[in-house]
Amino acid sequence: QAQLAESGGGLVQAGDSLSLSCVASGITFSRYGMGWFRQIPGKERELVGRIGWNGLTAYYAAFAQGRFSISRDNAKNTMYLQLNNLKSEDTGVYYCARDRTQWGIGKQSRAEYDYWGQGTQVTVSA
Repeated sequence: QAQLAESGGGLVQAGDSLSLSCVASGITFSRYGMGWFRQIPGKERELVGRIGWNGLTAYYAAFAQGRFSISRDNAKNTMYLQLNNLKSEDTGVYYCARDRTQWGIGKQSRAEYDYWGQGTQVTVSA
């Protein structure tokens, strides 16, 4: 069964860190760019950042620059999102997704992703 599964979310205090993981199974992982998205209550799902198929390039939304970091291990079919210096406004559900185009660097638009995980909740208390 093709799926992406996120884990690592939780309840933390402002200024703390979390490390999220996204494990792919039943789908090809290593040849595709990947993205992390989040959905904050009352807002549309937005891109946090994206990483190329080989892990050499990564791009971040402005709010993530300098605080969040994306990496991947193709041998483990796993992508990671390191969240540092968390703020209360980072509270939301975090999703991983696979770019539908092979050999890509990930895309800006949600429409460009074909597989999605169920999400993991991140809650940051002030």
